[in-house]
Amino acid sequence: MNDTKLPPHDTDAEEAVIGSLLIDGAAIYKITDFLQVADFYYERSQWLYEACLSLYQRDEAINQITLAQELSRQGRLESCGGAAHLSYLISICPTSLDIEHYARIVYRLSVMRQMISAGDRITAIGYEAGPDVEDSLGQAESILFRLRRRKGAGELTHIRQVLDKYFEVAPASTGERIRELPYVLSSFNGLDEFLGGFQRSELIIIGGRPSMGKTSLALNIARNSAVDHRACVALFSLEMARDSLVLRLLSSESGVNSRRVRFGHHTEDEERRVMEATGVLSEAPIYIDDTPLLRVAEMRSKALRLSYEHGIDLIIIDYLQLMQGDRRTDNRVQEVSEISRSLKGLARELNVPVLAVSQLSRAVEGRSSHEPQLSDLRESGSIEQDADVVMFVYRDEYYYKEEEWLSEQHQGREYPREEADIIVAKNRNGPTDRVKLRFRRELARFENISSGEPSLL
Repeated sequence: MNDTKLPPHDTDAEEAVIGSLLIDGAAIYKITDFLQVADFYYERSQWLYEACLSLYQRDEAINQITLAQELSRQGRLESCGGAAHLSYLISICPTSLDIEHYARIVYRLSVMRQMISAGDRITAIGYEAGPDVEDSLGQAESILFRLRRRKGAGELTHIRQVLDKYFEVAPASTGERIRELPYVLSSFNGLDEFLGGFQRSELIIIGGRPSMGKTSLALNIARNSAVDHRACVALFSLEMARDSLVLRLLSSESGVNSRRVRFGHHTEDEERRVMEATGVLSEAPIYIDDTPLLRVAEMRSKALRLSYEHGIDLIIIDYLQLMQGDRRTDNRVQEVSEISRSLKGLARELNVPVLAVSQLSRAVEGRSSHEPQLSDLRESGSIEQDADVVMFVYRDEYYYKEEEWLSEQHQGREYPREEADIIVAKNRNGPTDRVKLRFRRELARFENISSGEPSLL
């Protein structure tokens, strides 16, 4: 008698996922952000799902005919049972409405199999009986951490749910959005005047060197467009955790230093301002996802879901170089080029502006003039070509101390304390120029300059 136990799996659930996709291919957006090819137990199911993903990534319809053609192109149609098996999968699946439920079963059992594999690897570490106990424990913990890290991939979360952890906020507003915004305003007067707002279907790049304020500008745009103009914003933060990001927004909104907000070291007046800011932000239609190493296909699925459920007006990504392409390649420039093309495609598909933060190369530091140029876009690939608008954040204050500024020739200009130049280096539908803003570094907040000063230079 053979007592060998098979790893946990569910044949019916795997077939139901593929059958659901054959009935309604558009439903794939509901599952791609958590279900991967390797989650299927049977190789045939893996091939079928991989073919569906290939069609989805090329933005082609998924149905019995297109899937058969894709499998044939890959030389796997007969190995997958041919057209007859595809017909069988459709016949056993009465509806596609439960696709997410089926996919969760497949995912859960995949995690169980990975736990078994992790246990085997930890057992092997134990049998090795290495001389360093801490090193062995570290290896074991690392195995479990990698497994848990994948499980931790999150969803787009409304900012109110993060604020709830720190403060008691008002209940959600039940008001419906009245209309789709024709364009998205940043509330930075000079920038809105110059660009006419962020136009739908455009890819906008915000570039800058570290500590220049590019992420702060992106967050300020998210806040202003959502709070001032009721734009629905999807914010993908690949670098900063959700809680840290919301604390930065809270500090900027309240005018209280983020360290004082984090540790509760604030005066009675500051506490009142923080509570008021919490109420304002909790009503803002901002949805945050902080999944690290996000793939383009995952982000597209999450954005599509939010678009169907709430309607998106603006997508913000911080930052582009931390994203992963959908195809494996050893050429990072080629991968970043694929990512930028995909972001431009997403902007057109959802008809929303996509604003992506981008790092700049160190070449900026090697020039006498530290103002960035289009060629400074790091791992640029086709970013410059794909983008409709490229903006750089530049601050003289970052490079010059006040004594150095006054000792050098700067055409009689006063020391640019708290001044930031937003350099529009590319504008596909208009001229290029620069806009001046005030940057309060301790609050990570950009502001319009006073009415007596020109904002459009």
